[in-house]
Order: sequence, then C-alpha cells, then structure tokens
Amino acid sequence: MTEKAQGEWLYLDDGTPAPSAWNMAVDDYMFRTLTPQPRTILRFYRWIRPTVSLGYSQRIHKVVNIDYCSLNGIDVVRRMTGGKLVLHDREVTYSIASSDEDLFGSSVLDSYRKISEGFMCGLRKMGLHAYLAEKAPAKYIHGDLPCFSYPSRHEVEISGRKIIGSAQKREGGKFVQHGSIPLVEDDERLRAVSLPADGDLDEIRMATLSHELGKAVDFSWAVDKFKDGIREYFKINLKSWTLSPLEKEEIDTILKERYGSEKWTYLR
Repeated sequence: MTEKAQGEWLYLDDGTPAPSAWNMAVDDYMFRTLTPQPRTILRFYRWIRPTVSLGYSQRIHKVVNIDYCSLNGIDVVRRMTGGKLVLHDREVTYSIASSDEDLFGSSVLDSYRKISEGFMCGLRKMGLHAYLAEKAPAKYIHGDLPCFSYPSRHEVEISGRKIIGSAQKREGGKFVQHGSIPLVEDDERLRAVSLPADGDLDEIRMATLSHELGKAVDFSWAVDKFKDGIREYFKINLKSWTLSPLEKEEIDTILKERYGSEKWTYLR
C-alpha cells in the first residue's frame, strides 16, 4: 500500500494475452463506464498475436502493409484514439481511463504530462533516467510515420529515443489513454508492417526496456515497477477489479460492433 494515499484507483488485472479486438474493446468499455463522478481505472495487458494498431483517423491503405500482415500472422486493429501506427507484441501495454479533472486537468497535454511523469517514476525504480519530450517535428505531426519515429510533446524519452508511445480520446471531462512500452527491439518488423508514405522509415527511434537495462525484462517485473511508480507519484492505492460475466458480455458486444468488424477497421 502507498503511504499517505490520497485516493484509490481501480486496477484491472488483465495480464493474460488476449486477441487484439478484445484488448481494444476492454479499453473502450473502461471509457464508457466513466461518469461525472471522479473515477480512474488502470490496466496493463498483452497481445495473443503480434498486432498493428492504427489511429482512428488514419487511412489503413496508406499506412499499413496489409499483405505483409496477412502473410505473417499479424492482426490489424483500429483504435478509438488518435495517433500513429504501432506494432504491439513483446511489450507492456497500458491504459488509463479517468473522469478526475482535478487530478489530470482538463486538456490532452495536462493529462499526457501527468501520466508520463507517473510512468517516469516507474522507470526510475528500474534504474533508468527518462524525461519528457518536446514538440515533434512537423513532418511527423502531419505525416504518416509510425508512432515510434518521434516522440510527441510530453511523451517519454530515454537517450533521445521514445520509450513510451501513447494516444488519447477525450470527451468532455473524461478520457482514455493507452500506450506501448517495448520490452525488446523489433525495428525491422515495424518497418515491414509500415508503408513508407511520406517519410523515411529509417527515422524510427525506438528505445526498449531490455536494451536500456542491458538484460532481458519480464512483463510482470516491468508492470510491478510501473505500478509502484504510479502509486508513489499519484499517492494512490490500487483496488483490484475483475470483470464479471455481465461485463464480459458487454465488452463482447462492443467487440462485435467495432473492433471485430471490417467496417470499423477499414472505415468503409
């Protein structure tokens, strides 16, 4: 437990690898459960198969090498959040959903900064020095390079490379933000699933936990460090939340309507 805790978050213990559409539907469900009453939910999760996720507004045929993904058993899913293409596989994936404006502020940048600082506290517990990024170059902001080409403002860098890539959806006083924290380097496959639209794929600047620490990093060990950092930074306790059968049914409905649908994925 955190000493002098000032609040409590729900923690969705969801470490078993799951299909891509299910992972996105759970994050969507977390967002939908939020009400004006301040509430925050934290989740860490994994993927049963390598998955490309693209931002809500991206054109799939412009950014994803669909043929390569199909031939190599890589799923493709569209997020509810914005941002750029991400390859999810050997990583820690997180999501935070909240309606607590007093804690996170009322803007995307406010909440990005607070969440990044919480994760930086976890990185320090691993022995790593991370810092907040400045504004990304215009060619990244307005182009179609993958997420890990450049950090956006208030994302997290180590030694000039992005270590956490995140995206957010905000609606009134509530938001959901999820992000990718690579455990191992997979630059070549990231280049293979991406289409070189209007930038050079050699510009990918991905940091990984195993490279920075000089050793293999286990998912569970990394999650424990991040949980400790978040508890300390936000001065909160985490209350375990297990999905009920009814909640799983509701998530399955969201999956069928959105993330398991070609209409949603391709935005036809």
